Amino acid sequence: MVSMVVVAVFLLQGALFKPPQAAAFKVFPADGSLTHQQITEAAFLRKMAEVCRDEAAARGREFTLPINNKLTATDVQRACSNSYSTLLKISTFSLAISQTSISNAAVDRKQFSTAHHFDNEDFKNGRDLITKGIAAVKVSMKQGRYLSARSSLGAACHTLQDFYSHSNWMELGSTAPFSPLIRSELPLNNLAGSNTKTCKSCVGKDCSDNILQEVLQQKILTSGYFSILLSTKPGGKCSHGGLFDRTSYRDPTGGINKDDISSSHGFLHQRAAEMAINATIELLEDIRVATGNVAFLRLMGLNQTSVLAFVFDTTGSMSNNIAEAKTVTFSIIDSRRGTSEEPSEYILVPFNDQGFGPLMKTENADKFKELINLLSASDGSNPGMCLSGLQLTLTEAPPSSDIFVFTDASVKDTELKSAVEAMMQITKSTVTFLLTNSISSRSQQNVSLSRLLSQSDIQMYRDLAHISGGQTIEVTNSTLSQGTAVIMDVIAADLVTVLYIERSPAIAENVSFVVDPSLSNVTVYVTGDSPVFTLYSPTGLSQSSSVANGPLGNILTVGNLKRLKIRSDNQRGEWKISISATSSYTLKVIGQSAVDVLIYFVEIIEGGHGDSWAQSFTRPFIGRNATLFVSVTGGVSVTVTDVLLVEASGSDVVNGTIKAVGVTDFLVNVDRIPEGAFVVQLKGLLNDSSSTGRFQRQSPIQYKGSRITITAQSQNIAQPGVPFSLNFTVTSNTTGGNYTIRARTDLGFSVSFPRYLILVAGGSAQGSVTLTAPSDTESGTDFRLTIEAEAPGSSDLNYAIVQLTVSTANAIFSGFYSLYICLSFSCFCFVSHFV
Repeated sequence: MVSMVVVAVFLLQGALFKPPQAAAFKVFPADGSLTHQQITEAAFLRKMAEVCRDEAAARGREFTLPINNKLTATDVQRACSNSYSTLLKISTFSLAISQTSISNAAVDRKQFSTAHHFDNEDFKNGRDLITKGIAAVKVSMKQGRYLSARSSLGAACHTLQDFYSHSNWMELGSTAPFSPLIRSELPLNNLAGSNTKTCKSCVGKDCSDNILQEVLQQKILTSGYFSILLSTKPGGKCSHGGLFDRTSYRDPTGGINKDDISSSHGFLHQRAAEMAINATIELLEDIRVATGNVAFLRLMGLNQTSVLAFVFDTTGSMSNNIAEAKTVTFSIIDSRRGTSEEPSEYILVPFNDQGFGPLMKTENADKFKELINLLSASDGSNPGMCLSGLQLTLTEAPPSSDIFVFTDASVKDTELKSAVEAMMQITKSTVTFLLTNSISSRSQQNVSLSRLLSQSDIQMYRDLAHISGGQTIEVTNSTLSQGTAVIMDVIAADLVTVLYIERSPAIAENVSFVVDPSLSNVTVYVTGDSPVFTLYSPTGLSQSSSVANGPLGNILTVGNLKRLKIRSDNQRGEWKISISATSSYTLKVIGQSAVDVLIYFVEIIEGGHGDSWAQSFTRPFIGRNATLFVSVTGGVSVTVTDVLLVEASGSDVVNGTIKAVGVTDFLVNVDRIPEGAFVVQLKGLLNDSSSTGRFQRQSPIQYKGSRITITAQSQNIAQPGVPFSLNFTVTSNTTGGNYTIRARTDLGFSVSFPRYLILVAGGSAQGSVTLTAPSDTESGTDFRLTIEAEAPGSSDLNYAIVQLTVSTANAIFSGFYSLYICLSFSCFCFVSHFV
């Protein structure tokens, strides 16, 4: 569907010109029109309600949805949980909808691609995009790569939905979706020929009957032409229409799009949007039938609870710890067995100082225990390939997985740190490190780990844990088993972050946080060598960190971590904690709730008929403005009063300007990005009948800005066995010199690139990445290419992630398409129309 005009600026005929674009179903609601996001979400909810209803009937269980109420992700999750006799995560279902919707919106970058938006009667290429996209979804699902599957799904849905807005399918009186669009074996019949006249000029502003009667009577399929240039369309053809469509001012004038209520054929907008919903449901059913219910549930984010993944260090120094680590993992597995929170899948990845992998995956708890039992220590004792093993896990595990890393050594492959950070942010997976002490002597079993590893070694793990919202727990062999309780906390269903701060250097301060009515099992973690704290309840009760069992809860000490699980009574209201320390520490408050937030940095694509956005896969630019997309899950009505960027280890706070783009969705503009690492904090009011009062949430992951930008040339098809080159540009507003370049794919394809680019201060330089997918790579395989640029002296670093597809066919582009993908907030891109 054609969508909004981009914020792109380009030079046209010697003048700066802001190019308009055609628009499909809007992404931002304004006048009651339905948006791409609403269409996609409605299709997800209806399809999952249908699947779970049928499953309930097959199992002889009841399936109940609220009556006379708008269907929400929470409603569907609860009904599906009853159907499958297990607790399904609300957050992962909402995340699946959000990730698919955002990749759907990103298609608007290709504003001038006729195939992506079914403009200019480009039906065959449009259908090819959809069917190839569906094939890519199925391949990614077969490979267990559900994040890639959702990305391909969103893009295919956008093009499919645009057909009903840009063609005359609705004007032909159609009452069902056009099935050949998702089935390549079916013919595309009765398409308008290149010389077939399809429209007449509108009379005044009324374009309701501008399609020729013979076209309607003969059921000839056509779509509108669109261009912002002074080019001509074939004689007698329909135009897309709208202020910025230059073709609509040439005979025949007017347009036929149904993008919103005010469009040329806006009287058919609601019907077209409903047809697009049904067509999206038909596409989802095609995927379900082909892949099966289990895989389909995971695609939808309604898999059984979550994936549990362990990354094990098997170097020789771990020999005294592996046995105890096995005991800990077995205890965790057995405690969840047969419960509603039993993981749907288990993943194990070993690593040592020589290599890593393979990744082992199973749905059987006993099989998983057998795999863990086979682990043994190698002869080596050097730094391990920890980040390689973690990156492999993040790549293969579904989004929102819980990953635990057991190690006692420093990191050998430190060059992967930024790539791992990027994968953590994209997948929303939580990584917790358990750093163990290999000294077995009783007299040294309680020695601080900081005496065995350098401070920089420990900080590496802490930085990674902080990025993902996880913990770094420093334990000895004898206290490792106590970490079980912390792991059990992390893998609980519907876990949300209420507060997280990191202080380095340490300061004494008083911190407050709000416990709202929807929260349960609230737990406070303080991690560090020397923090002392006192917790105060809303009712005036207090408990110091020296009291193991007090009026507010029990304190468990695990190595350098203190865990206080707050008693269930008197939880609601504002809590305070007074904390002081002589060295760095972290404070984290978590709980269980259906009410959570999904947060993405996005690039805004502005247009004459509305605005769209696309997720940004790079660090935002320090000191410049940026935009976030914030979605509140849980099916409750909320009033968001504050969205703040808060420095994780500092005092800088940036207030955002909030714009509602849905009942629970918001765009937040901030005028600058902080210098240091920061978190996103949200505050507001719950307006739900069962949960009222103040609430606060925080992004579990940390974000960082950069003064480096990376742009990459837009291409998206790589052929198996054939070298593929992609050009990129690095621009920096910091120091000049040799910038270190790194590039890699998440599937380990062969990659070559320049090791350095020379930049002058405030300048730019170009490079090229050449990669080769193995000749046996399955067509339709999606993969991610990460390009990094690091300033001299490691003073700054940024990365850009480009999603590519391996295909045996050539890429499909028609008309103008993107010259550059915009991978930074600071760059502008010449993008295409409603692709």
